[in-house]
Amino acid sequence: MPSGSTASGDIDPQPPVEVTGLNLVAGGYLTFTGVTGATSYAAGCPDSECFSADGDVTGVTDYLGGSLGFINRAWAGYPGGENGISDVTVPLSSLVGVFLDGSQPDLSLAPGAPDFRLIGLDFDALSPELKQVFFIGDGLTSTNAVQQFFIPVGATRLYLGTMDGYGWTGNNGSIVVTVDAVPEPETYALLLVGLGLVGAVTRRRKQALA
Repeated sequence: MPSGSTASGDIDPQPPVEVTGLNLVAGGYLTFTGVTGATSYAAGCPDSECFSADGDVTGVTDYLGGSLGFINRAWAGYPGGENGISDVTVPLSSLVGVFLDGSQPDLSLAPGAPDFRLIGLDFDALSPELKQVFFIGDGLTSTNAVQQFFIPVGATRLYLGTMDGYGWTGNNGSIVVTVDAVPEPETYALLLVGLGLVGAVTRRRKQALA
């Protein structure tokens, strides 16, 4: 969506930035490694609600009741999917992603909303649909195996961000992650603040992201 677009009346003060230059090939997959840093949905880092890329997996916040720190937009009374992009149930402040094609996402309906309470966070591989938000976290299983995220047919863009229920205000902190595309790897160091990417560095060149 263009900068300044709204969701339930909110305007993101720092919209996500597309990860440019990444060669997205259907049938290939991405890995997310070397993940460091932390973000907060509220008061700031460091504090008791400052979480790593896996988000609140210890239940500091318990919005859905008995589900550790999982959250979704529907909990807050907002439409699950907006602007053609799905809702998702994942730990609060966790690193998430979404694949888009070349069209504006609100021109078609949002896909189903993944619930990672059911899917789990310890998967070996994941195959999200276009416009379907998915959990990334630290990109590793509980045994430190690198997880694989398969690229859907038609994907031309990838966005990353951190999970919040609504509002987008007060998010801060940063996460740094290296993204590799397989079978044709291009590596990026991505610096996230709140819901938006603010920088990327490739192996070959440095590129400023607005």
